[in-house]
Amino acid sequence: MRSHSETSAPNVIAPKAHLSSSLKQRPKQDPRCRPETEPGVMETKPKLYYFQGRGRMESIRWLLAAAGVEFEEEFLETREQYEKLKKDGRLLFDQVPLVEIDGMPLTQSRAILSYLAAKYNLYGKDLKERLRIDMYTDGTLDLMIMIAQAAFKPPKEKEESYALIVKRAKTRYFPVFEKILKDHGEDFLVGNQFSWADIQLLEAILMVEELSASILSDFPLLQAFKTRISNIPTIQKFLQPGSQRKPPPDGHYVEVVRNVLKF
Repeated sequence: MRSHSETSAPNVIAPKAHLSSSLKQRPKQDPRCRPETEPGVMETKPKLYYFQGRGRMESIRWLLAAAGVEFEEEFLETREQYEKLKKDGRLLFDQVPLVEIDGMPLTQSRAILSYLAAKYNLYGKDLKERLRIDMYTDGTLDLMIMIAQAAFKPPKEKEESYALIVKRAKTRYFPVFEKILKDHGEDFLVGNQFSWADIQLLEAILMVEELSASILSDFPLLQAFKTRISNIPTIQKFLQPGSQRKPPPDGHYVEVVRNVLKF
């Protein structure tokens, strides 16, 4: 089932530790690594087109921020802005999010995330690691989409959805990641190096904690993981007030999305 922030009615989907020694020892995997550009060519900032809220764009913001990449944003506030993007041929399948990067207009959030993860060395070292990263990020995405969809439901249904989400996180999703960390005994989810999978799991953890602050009480390894990843400098910066991280969806956000997409 498709949610409300990536369609023509897009699918809309919230004590300080030391940096891991394994991260320090892997300069090629430093989240601030940048791909080389052609001599004399300055890489322009990616530009993101979406609503002023989380939805399908938030994981893209997280990935860019974790990679240490500055980006610009243009917020959709009117139907006319959306129609212009479609008229200009910049929205494949007439969908947002839209990211302009490397001279290309990119749509479809999964494709955008995969491209950025590969571009910024956050996508594993071989095909098998990429497969694991894909499996883990698909799982956390399922959980986050449930949270995003709930914002568009009537109050009673919304509360029921939030209760179900907390239950699913506690019984289905978080036990899987606790076991992964226990089985390999490493700091990161895949290949003992920082990747897109780590970034998106932290994003999902924080979103569920907004619904249930004690959700990690039965998951000590995930508690340690949360602290460890949160203290990577680029992520620590993104978690500070005033960053481009967006708050949980409120009534105004829901109203703007409905008005722009007419659903």
